[in-house]
Amino acid sequence: MYDNDDLSVLDVELDLESPLDDLDALDTTTEEPKPDPDTMLLLLQAPQNQQRMLATRAFCELEDARAIPYLIGLLTDACPLIRVSAAYALGRNPSPTAVEPLIHQLNQDWNGYVRKGIVWALGNCRDRRTLEPLTDALKTDISAVRLWAASALSQMATISYEAAIAAMPTLIEALRQDPIAAVRSNCAWSIGQLCRELPSNVVYATAIDALIEAFAEDEELGVREDAKLSMLKVGDPRGLQVIEEIEQDGLL
Repeated sequence: MYDNDDLSVLDVELDLESPLDDLDALDTTTEEPKPDPDTMLLLLQAPQNQQRMLATRAFCELEDARAIPYLIGLLTDACPLIRVSAAYALGRNPSPTAVEPLIHQLNQDWNGYVRKGIVWALGNCRDRRTLEPLTDALKTDISAVRLWAASALSQMATISYEAAIAAMPTLIEALRQDPIAAVRSNCAWSIGQLCRELPSNVVYATAIDALIEAFAEDEELGVREDAKLSMLKVGDPRGLQVIEEIEQDGLL
């Protein structure tokens, strides 16, 4: 539903990276001093784009609850680079008050990089309200957003049994059908995370079936390995037996 707008800013098949992806690996051991939060709070309200950009990027590293209202406001900034930075910053500073504004912007932002940042932030919120937008993103959005939506849904394991159950069908469908191998791999990982918190019931058995199917049949080695790793971490006897049988037979 976004393809025509997004092709100008994000290749739906190839460009799974964004300029802010390295935020996940921020080096907390660096000797460089962090930005002064009081100064950055003032710059969040600056009229110049460059200053607001500097401040939003700073709060991708800084954790300060005082910034949250300003970052929420910047989700609708006219500059997409500021919007994506505000989304990442809210991921570093998760708050229940940011969930609805993040969902609203996810539903209307034309820029794929921004939506990807929003999905990452929603994945850090650990809030039941994120289930529907994340499953919808995994079903309908471009590949870069689906990639992170698949990972973000793993948080449902920490929210509630009902949320984990509700997330599973979309993850299983994407594991079986998504055209992008990296998305399928992330689905396999999230399914494993959810299974570790589920009792042995019909949903659990269906999820293990999907992991077994991916391990045995997926055309991409990386997806097969991620499905295998998920089953090993879950420790399901049936899954472990299938792994042993297939590897003994030399079928993979």
